Amino acid sequence: MKNDYVPIANFNELAGWKEIFPAGAVCEGGTAQLFNTGDWRTMIPSYAEEKCKHCMLCVPACPDASIPIKDGKRQDFDFKHCKGCGVCYKVCPFGAITLGKEDK
Repeated sequence: MKNDYVPIANFNELAGWKEIFPAGAVCEGGTAQLFNTGDWRTMIPSYAEEKCKHCMLCVPACPDASIPIKDGKRQDFDFKHCKGCGVCYKVCPFGAITLGKEDK
């Protein structure tokens, strides 16, 4: 992909779609590990280990890979990357994950 950015002052409103930088383009992969994206969170999940059956339904459902596994068991959240979307909360059949408002 060619990175010819057009400064906003020089932006031509009549330009065709091929002349405009593509929105949502991913120029480099794997960069989420470099940033603590959990700072964007407004809701925060909580993990109740005593209720968890380690069925692992939450692990592939997490879009941020914020649920680590160690020795075949689910661990607490990686809050550096968890954005609090609540998908894990929705898929947990045992009530081991709750979702609440984060106090910052």
